[in-house]
Amino acid sequence: MGQEARYMQTQISVPLAWHRRDIEQRLGFTGGRFTQANTLLTFLMALLATVAFYGSLVPLTGTLWAEMFTDRGPTQYATMFFTFWSLAILLVKWRKLALQQKALEYIVVPESHDFVLSPVTVEQVFQKIYATVDDPKQFVLFNRIMVALSNLQNLGRVGDVDDILRSQAQQDESVMETSYSLLHGFVWAIPVLGFIGTVLGLSQAIGSFSGILKEAKDFSAVSEGLRAVTGGLATAFDTTLVALVAALAIYLLLTVLRKKEEEFLDQCGEYCLRHIVDRLRMLPYESQQLLS
Repeated sequence: MGQEARYMQTQISVPLAWHRRDIEQRLGFTGGRFTQANTLLTFLMALLATVAFYGSLVPLTGTLWAEMFTDRGPTQYATMFFTFWSLAILLVKWRKLALQQKALEYIVVPESHDFVLSPVTVEQVFQKIYATVDDPKQFVLFNRIMVALSNLQNLGRVGDVDDILRSQAQQDESVMETSYSLLHGFVWAIPVLGFIGTVLGLSQAIGSFSGILKEAKDFSAVSEGLRAVTGGLATAFDTTLVALVAALAIYLLLTVLRKKEEEFLDQCGEYCLRHIVDRLRMLPYESQQLLS
């Protein structure tokens, strides 16, 4: 906290302010770390989107499109809610990733050719970081740099910086994997809801058909009763169709976003290699230890 207090005055007008530009912070919610989405915020977004979606179907009452979502049993409502929740998470993560990518535009290590990164000059990098962002711990790139250079400043071992950066990179990848856990759960759950709807629809159709055969006395009665059977079949097929289409769309969007996030982590690694590792200078006593 002492170091942060020293740079508190420079955080007011920094060009990359996480507290002002993070989508969750702007909406009044606690911002998830890096690209992690706030569960409560995305839940509320999904709830509002679901209500709005079904509200838009009211004027279409009686049409095939409206019946596909309103007259196909309870699983259809759950499917749409999970679909909108997944889309809300993807939207929030996409906006947070865009903010994280902004960090790559700023060079926090002095670019003069005679500058050498060492325990003595680490403070200059810290000053540049705090003049660029308000909270470095909320940015993947700057957090990685701060962890490595803090170790360099405290222990003075230049040779450990590269190892720390690699270790931090692995931890960032683990954080990224964790941020997709809920989405993977929805991609699995949505088709299951569709299959449950299929079972309910088939059960309804078979039950209706059995009742018709028991009570019908002529073909006209059977013909009239088949309408209930077709209603059950419609539930069976429509719930599966909607669930599979929704799961496919979510999975494709998830794959695209995950690829962008993996590319961003690779860019962070290249940034650290070019601007941190390549600017290090090993101290004399460390050189002697390596030679011995």
